[in-house]
Amino acid sequence: MTIGATQLASATAAAAAAASAAGTAAGAAAAEAATTAQAVRSAATATGLNHDQIRQVLPHRWPMLLLDRVSRVEPGVKGTATKNVAGTELWFQGHFPTAAVLPGIVIIEALAQLAGVVFALAGASEISYLAGVRSMRFRRPVVPGDQLTLSAERTGGGAGFAEYRVSARVDGQVAAEGNLTIADPAGQRSVRKV
Repeated sequence: MTIGATQLASATAAAAAAASAAGTAAGAAAAEAATTAQAVRSAATATGLNHDQIRQVLPHRWPMLLLDRVSRVEPGVKGTATKNVAGTELWFQGHFPTAAVLPGIVIIEALAQLAGVVFALAGASEISYLAGVRSMRFRRPVVPGDQLTLSAERTGGGAGFAEYRVSARVDGQVAAEGNLTIADPAGQRSVRKV
């Protein structure tokens, strides 16, 4: 589900050093990628991530990259993000043609992506997975034109997994809330705990 910024930074730094030593143009590009990865990590702890920076952390691409902005993240602990709901999103073609409603599973995926960013920036392996959904409740429909404010806060976990209390709000009203578990398939990695 996610690419850890730590792994991304170390891999791009190693590639940059190797290519620079060879004196190639690829060395300059790799050095720039290493700098970008470090900037993503620094920005995450201070102010959040823009769309391009989110793409450095998550492997998702259109149409499955659902986060527009991560406004604040404390790696391994909590984060907040925004998803703008556009009427042109492909699921509205059939859900429902005469009364568009964002599918609940899409809201869950957006929340899981936010939890994945928080998990990845704490040192999870390159790919993590949504491993559990518990007590998810939907309180109001989400329709085109809404802006979802997402939050994820770690409530537990251990080596290789983390549990998050998540919520999605529209104009301050709870649209969905519940608990998600994100798993690191390597399972033995030491991920910073709460």
